[in-house]
Amino acid sequence: MEPIIVSGAAGFIGSHTVDRLLSQGYPVIGLDNFRTGRSENLEQAGRSGDFTLEKLDITDRSGVESVIERARPRAIIHLAALVSVQESLHSPHDNFRINLEGTHNLACAARSFRGLRFVMASSAAVYGNTDRLPITEAQETDPITPYGAAKLASENLLLAYGQSYGLRAICYRYFNVYGPRQDPSSPYSGVISIFQDRLSRGKPITIFGDGKQTRDFISVYDVAKANVEAAIATDFESGRYNICTG
Repeated sequence: MEPIIVSGAAGFIGSHTVDRLLSQGYPVIGLDNFRTGRSENLEQAGRSGDFTLEKLDITDRSGVESVIERARPRAIIHLAALVSVQESLHSPHDNFRINLEGTHNLACAARSFRGLRFVMASSAAVYGNTDRLPITEAQETDPITPYGAAKLASENLLLAYGQSYGLRAICYRYFNVYGPRQDPSSPYSGVISIFQDRLSRGKPITIFGDGKQTRDFISVYDVAKANVEAAIATDFESGRYNICTG
């Protein structure tokens, strides 16, 4: 059986996606440079004979091409990214290099495998600030940060590659993902993991604003399930999809 490649495999969402693929019998090749990923996230995967880890930066074009050519995968689930909005403001060059150029490297290397499914982690950040709720895929995009802009540009690039080279391109706009392996000490951690961590230590929680603001939260298990479905389902159409609770 052809393997499925998961970039960002040692990350919060990536490791759960790897675990779900392996539990359903799919061989997996994980890519990660461990910039933010953690080896302990892959302890369960490491016990499987169907998992291979490649320490690789997706900005390494020749390295990416070599792995994909050798693997000849049935699908790629692309989760590696610079995920911090604040970091994208402080380091716009890194944001462009990792989030846009990295997507290009993977998709470009995969273009010779006609019909390959390419699932990309995008973000609700492509919508910017909006008062229109609920947010649907038909809503106008208006990113207000380099991070959101790079994600939207990556979507456009990937969908155009899909049309040009016959890839099945699926862009998932994740909303606020929470669950095990999320690092509460990270400045970009979701509020649920921060609240859980502070409450478990008997610490007070801080709520900014008037407390009436809304967010859409989704479990990492549901996100991993959606990633796997997009990678293996025969009837999944190319396009942009919100991944949220609603």
